[in-house]
Amino acid sequence: MADQSKNLGKENREKLIYVILLIIAAIIVFAESGSAQPPPAYPKVTGYFSVVQPVGNWNSNGFSSSFSGGYSIGFPFGLNLLKSDSFGVSFEVAPNIRSEKNITKVNSVLFHPGAMFRFKQGFTFIGRMAFETNGRFGFTPVFNQRLIKGKDAAMFVSVPIPVRFGNGLPSSIGTGLQLGVSF
Repeated sequence: MADQSKNLGKENREKLIYVILLIIAAIIVFAESGSAQPPPAYPKVTGYFSVVQPVGNWNSNGFSSSFSGGYSIGFPFGLNLLKSDSFGVSFEVAPNIRSEKNITKVNSVLFHPGAMFRFKQGFTFIGRMAFETNGRFGFTPVFNQRLIKGKDAAMFVSVPIPVRFGNGLPSSIGTGLQLGVSF
């Protein structure tokens, strides 16, 4: 009789261990499947549209405000090819409109390719080359911060610092404020 109770006890312990192992395996499978999110697929293409308000320029003649003697505004739009969470390439086109002495016209179109260096908290540094149809060229460091991120779009603010040369004009450095939506 003692042998029978030992066998029953041993069988129950084996069944209990088997059930515990099944429960642990089920918890691991369901925990991993519920928490695992697929990594972002790269390369990834995004687009954006924005409005840029130039603030002013400094050159050898001093500071000139973008609000004196006329008014300028730009409408940059572009595509970003994101290679990873931390790097991408951006292709931007920015028509600039100027109004002066009751005449409004497209003053120039800026072709603005660049490399994007993406950091935590939605901050991005973009180093852009600059080619303007008015004969100016140079580069533009851009400091970009995402403000709001939605499911399909995000709002951002940027501070571009255009450095320009050429077309018989003095070299200049400027600044502006850009507000846009990426999608």
